[in-house]
Amino acid sequence: MDLKKIIIIGIAGASGSGKSLLANTIVRELGSDRVAVISEDSYYKDHSDIPFEERAKINYDHPNSLDHEFMLKQLIELQQGKSVQVPRYNHSLHTREKETRTLRGHTIIVVEGILLFVEKDIRERMDIRIFMDTALDICLIRRLRRDMQERGRSLDSVLKQYEETVRPMYLQFIEPSKRHADIIVPRGGGNRIAIDMIKAKMRELLENGHRENMDTIRVIREEDSF
Repeated sequence: MDLKKIIIIGIAGASGSGKSLLANTIVRELGSDRVAVISEDSYYKDHSDIPFEERAKINYDHPNSLDHEFMLKQLIELQQGKSVQVPRYNHSLHTREKETRTLRGHTIIVVEGILLFVEKDIRERMDIRIFMDTALDICLIRRLRRDMQERGRSLDSVLKQYEETVRPMYLQFIEPSKRHADIIVPRGGGNRIAIDMIKAKMRELLENGHRENMDTIRVIREEDSF
C-alpha cells in the first residue's frame, strides 16, 4: 500500500468527552473496510508482574503509564503497509491480555485517547488532529456510568480516582494539549457539523493522495449547529 495514502486521524480529549463515539461514527459512515480505530488505552504498560492492589494505585492518567514508543512504532508500520498486532488491555485487571488484534490494509487509521497530543512524535504523525472539548461535569457523568456498568467499579472508587488523578492530569496535560489541535469540537461526538467537516477533509486528503498539514485551528462553535 502507498505510504502517502495512509491517513492518520487523532482524536484527543478528556475521558468521557465523546472520542469513541466520534471514531465509531467515522467507521460507520466511511466503512470498516477503509477505516480502523486504535485506542490509546491498548498501549497501557503491562503490570501483571505486581499485585492487583499495587496496579490499582498507578496513575493511569499520566503519560508515563503508556507505552507511546511502541504505539509510535506500530503507527509507522501501518503507514508502511505492514501488519501489526495491536495489544488488548483489560481495565478491570489493569493488565494486557494475551490476545492481540491484527490490523492491516486500511486507508484511514483513527487513533483516540486522552494523551495523544502530549507526545510530539505521535501527534506529528497525524494528518488531522481533533480535540473533543466537552464540559468536565458531562465527562464525569459518562465516566461514572461506564466504569460502574462496564468495569464493575464502585461509585467511591471512581470518584476517588477522578479527584486524585483524572481531573489534575487533565488540567496538567490534556487541556494544554488542545493547542495542537486542528479542529476543536464541543458537545461530544454527536456534533453533526464537525463530523461532516472531518469527513470532507478526509476525502480531500484521500483524493489528493498526499499528506497535508492544516495551518490553522478551526473551532466548531456551539452556535454553528443552529
